[in-house]
Amino acid sequence: MGVFQMEIKEIKINELNPEKFIDEKIQEISSTVGDGIAINALSGGVDSSTVTMLGHKALGSRLRTYFIENGLMRDDEPQQVVSLFKNLGVHVEIIDAKETFFKALKGIIDPEEKRDKGITKTFYKDVFGKLVKESGAKFLLQGTIYTDIEETVAGIKRQHNVLEQLGIDTEEQYGYKVIEPLLELRKDTVRVVAKHLGLPESTYNRMPFPGPALAARVIGEVTPERIEIVRKATTIVEEELANIDAFQYMAILHEDRVTGIRSGKREFGRQIEIRCWDSVDATVATPTCLNFETLEKLADRITREVPGVVSVTYNIAKKPPSTMEVV
Repeated sequence: MGVFQMEIKEIKINELNPEKFIDEKIQEISSTVGDGIAINALSGGVDSSTVTMLGHKALGSRLRTYFIENGLMRDDEPQQVVSLFKNLGVHVEIIDAKETFFKALKGIIDPEEKRDKGITKTFYKDVFGKLVKESGAKFLLQGTIYTDIEETVAGIKRQHNVLEQLGIDTEEQYGYKVIEPLLELRKDTVRVVAKHLGLPESTYNRMPFPGPALAARVIGEVTPERIEIVRKATTIVEEELANIDAFQYMAILHEDRVTGIRSGKREFGRQIEIRCWDSVDATVATPTCLNFETLEKLADRITREVPGVVSVTYNIAKKPPSTMEVV
């Protein structure tokens, strides 16, 4: 991955004129799509939400917006996102692709293969390839940002939404052209644009969530059972840390079983790792100094409420050398 060069000039937050940026991107999207149809995937995160609003301002009903239910999302996430955007005047259709994704992820352990074969190819070829054929769309609008490109090109981590920068011809492979209005922005700058587009604070200040969703938080094979474990742990972490002023926090499911004790008997159980980060744009990050009482409460709830979990740890390594997610 490291052979590819960064050819995109970053727009830093002190250089951004949000109104001008929005007007320019609306014109670019409109000009590129012409009188055709475009589609986009909405996850509810700030990047995809910003692109959705730009696309709908540019194209109106000629942008078809989908929420891909891949079986890897947090509790009730599809319904919450659809409801929010309905209130903003945007119709979002939920596509049930759970079986497709779990079939593609079966037996895969290697992190890069998981992102490439399990997530990227399934998403762009199988799921969106089918939607493109059904809708007649020739364009896919997506929220790739500067940091996604930077980390992929540097060989740090293959981001699932980085395609053309790795020499992938999306028209040839998938049958559509990708439009990426946010390539020049990092996360903090995207939030400013989102606010000026009229998105609510719950969206423009929303904690980052990875494109591969909870698959990025399972070390080893991704199965429905293992996703359900990390989903329950995620709910607890997000409830307990909701008032913490942090950039991002998460639960990670480790692969190996560890020895524990329950009801006076030995139990080979699961291990959850908690990560909580202080950062501005995810380029560098420092673990949040959570007080021990908070950590104790997290450990107590997770080991009581998530079946099979006997160990809870907290990450204290900075990024770099660590990264925000594990996969």
